[in-house]
Amino acid sequence: MPKLQRLLRDPRRVIGFLARRRLLDFLPDRPFLRLHYWSVLHGSLDLAHPVTFNQKLQWLKLYDRNPLYTTLVDKAAVKEYVASKIGERYVIPTLGLWDSFEDIDFDRLPDQFVLKCTHDSGGLILCRDKAALDRSEAAARIRKTLRTNYYKHNREWPYKDVPRKVIAEQLLVDARGELPRDYKFFCFHGEPKAMFIVSNRAVDARNDFFDMDFHHLPMVHGHPNADVMPEKPATFEEMKRIAAQLSQGIPQVRVDLYELDGRVYFGELTFFDWGGLGPFTPACWDETFGSWLTLPRP
Repeated sequence: MPKLQRLLRDPRRVIGFLARRRLLDFLPDRPFLRLHYWSVLHGSLDLAHPVTFNQKLQWLKLYDRNPLYTTLVDKAAVKEYVASKIGERYVIPTLGLWDSFEDIDFDRLPDQFVLKCTHDSGGLILCRDKAALDRSEAAARIRKTLRTNYYKHNREWPYKDVPRKVIAEQLLVDARGELPRDYKFFCFHGEPKAMFIVSNRAVDARNDFFDMDFHHLPMVHGHPNADVMPEKPATFEEMKRIAAQLSQGIPQVRVDLYELDGRVYFGELTFFDWGGLGPFTPACWDETFGSWLTLPRP
């Protein structure tokens, strides 16, 4: 009862509760985004004159409907696009592509691999030992994801029409069996302007932001900073070049890369960082990132 009372005392909590339980799915995109933005960031969404990065991402959801984006968020289809832009060697090998979990031929998969769905973001299964994989649990997770319309979560429209399939990829691990770090570049009109490094992502993720001269930026966004500042990767300049190439012709996109044993791999393209609902600390960075984005007015 106390939890219910706290919920009812704050209208924003009510909106968040309804959104998480998919009870606002009936709303058209514009009113949904206004309500969701207000419930998460505690401010009104200015679509007429957006200034902050988060506001502009909501604007892009509504008005930047380039059909290419559907291909670019498709975990399978994007690989051909990336290979054509920067070369096959940057693409993580695909081990299989299926319509359902039941179609997966596990006998043909190596001992280690990654399973995920092509139309989703974030939901994946890291298999380090095929013999120890709980296939029942994996099947339940994959089936649930295949039933989920990821677009509905934050109205990220590029995901709406992505074919729902299961993809297996090579698992990237170093000699100690550790996952590689993520390097995520915020690109505006083909120019990388800032990036962050994800440390310890398997246990307690930490984010550290840097400019393109690798100066540490005094900000927090998504996760706290690491206790020990990450070192500049040897492939930093190469990653900057790749990010610029992959973001050409796009108003704003986050290019996610990995580095393993001195080699760079493409991760994914993210059009709506944290769904456009990620607070910045201090808040002035929301405006700074927003100043780098010129909206493609019709």
